Order: sequence, then C-alpha cells, then structure tokens
Amino acid sequence: MKRILVSGGAGFIGSHLCTRLINDGHEVICLDNFFTGSKDNIAHLMGNHHFEVVRHDVTYPYSAEVDEIYNLACPASPLHYQHDPIQTAKTSVMGAINMLGLAMRLDAKVLQASTSEVYGDPIVHPQPEYYWGNVNPVGYRSCYDEGKRCAETLFMDYHRQNDVRVKIIRIFNTYGPRMLPNDGRVVSNFVLQALNNEDITIYGDGTQTRSFQYIDDLIEGMIRMMETEDDFTGPVNLGNPNEFSIQELAEKIIAMTGSSSKIVFKSLPNDDPKQRQPDITLARKKLGWEPTIELEDGLSRMIEYFKGSKTNK
Repeated sequence: MKRILVSGGAGFIGSHLCTRLINDGHEVICLDNFFTGSKDNIAHLMGNHHFEVVRHDVTYPYSAEVDEIYNLACPASPLHYQHDPIQTAKTSVMGAINMLGLAMRLDAKVLQASTSEVYGDPIVHPQPEYYWGNVNPVGYRSCYDEGKRCAETLFMDYHRQNDVRVKIIRIFNTYGPRMLPNDGRVVSNFVLQALNNEDITIYGDGTQTRSFQYIDDLIEGMIRMMETEDDFTGPVNLGNPNEFSIQELAEKIIAMTGSSSKIVFKSLPNDDPKQRQPDITLARKKLGWEPTIELEDGLSRMIEYFKGSKTNK
C-alpha cells in the first residue's frame, strides 16, 4: 500500500484516478479547491477510511507524508481557464513549484498532467513528443497553454538540478462520466444537446479534427507511467490516435441518441487548433499502452450517464 496525493482529485479525471488508486489498495489524499471539481464526483469514496479529502489551493504550499504525487490541479476547459486567466497561469506554475517542492522534500515520485495544448495549433501531424509546438504566447488560450509548458519546464529542471523523480504525460481529448455539463467541451456539449433535441453547435466549419480517448484508457496510462523506471521522465502522449472531424462526431451522436437535433455552425474561437492527433509510439514502447475502448462504446457509456444525470433536462 502506497500513500498517494492527487491534486485536483475531485475533478473529472482526478476523481476517476482516485477511484482506481483506492480500488488498487492504496491510501489517497484528494486535494482540491472545488473551483471546477465537485464533491459529487468523489461521494462514493467518502466512506472509505483509506480516502481523505482536503480543500486546498495548490498555489499555496501543502505538506503531507506521501510516496507519490499526481499533479492534476488546473481548470482544463477554455470556458473555465479563461474565466480568470491569471489564476490559471498561477495554478499551473505555482502549483507545479509547490508539488515539486513537496516531492523533493519527501523523495516522492511526482507526475505532471500536461496537455496536448502544449502543441498549440500544430503544423506537424500527428504530434510526436519531440515536436515543440506552435503556440501563441499572448492569446486568449495562452494562460493555459503556456502555463502547462512552463510546468513541464519546471518538472525537468527540478529533475536535472535536484534529482526529483518526475513523470510528464500529455493528455489528449478525454471524455467520460463526471464531465461537467456546462464546461464547453465538445463531447459533453454534443451529447446533452442531442438528448435535449437542441441544435448541436459546431464552431467553425466542422472539418477540424480531434482524437477522443475514454477516461478508463487514460487512467490506465497514468498508472503505467508512474510505474516506469526513475530515469524515464517522458513526456509521453496519452490519447487515442483515431481521428474524427467535429462534424463526424456530431452526426454519430445524433444517430446514437435518435435525436431530432440539427447541426448549426458558428465562428471558430481564437487560436482553436485545426488538427489534434497523438503519435503514441512512445506510449506503446515504454508503457505497453494503447487505448482499448472505441469511440462508439465510450459514447454509449457517456450517453447513458447523462441520460440518468440530473443535469439532463
């Protein structure tokens, strides 16, 4: 049994990670300030004496005796991270510094949940880890994109200068139960609009592409990354390499829900990437990992979740 700290543990991804770690027999401290996280996401763990919840903002130092740290704390949808862009950047940068400082003091392993957004609007396709990206440093999305890029820099410098045992993953579009219904992410938006027979809103002409990964596949990759040898830091892409256009996704969800929704098109947001697809060669080689849940299977689970959710009208 290990004692594991998960910052952002009450969020969409964090709550699934906490559940997996508890089920694997570990003790878990869930650290969250509940800006986008929710106690509902972790309610099923509250009665477990191996699970502890602490309300805390990672921009301030935190101390506990742990063996491993997963640093997930940061709003991840444009709607939320653009709400307070200064706080978003501080969460990525100061949060990384505080979690790295704790890991250094404890000689604990620490994993950084980075993002495919570090590639920006890529001119290399698909995106391998050695691609440095095409990011606007002064745009509306840069508080998140550059915050995460700086966090990766800090992780590698703490590793080189202070021998901290670090792991970096870059998470591509992930979906599944417990996504916030109002966070503007494409899968949850489309599913809820389809279930309510509302117009499905596509920003742009619908030809931009994304690769959609189900939450269970991501969690498996995160666990495997943490278990790699100390001299392997990453970064490693974790995503599903199957690529779909946004319009294909909308049409698939309409068909699966039997919805009467119509597709409407609106202008594309600033700096929205036209293509996003992970090269997962390194994950296959180093982690023995690749996604196993196909889009239709994952979407059917997502649809059933929202059908039974109080967020659905």
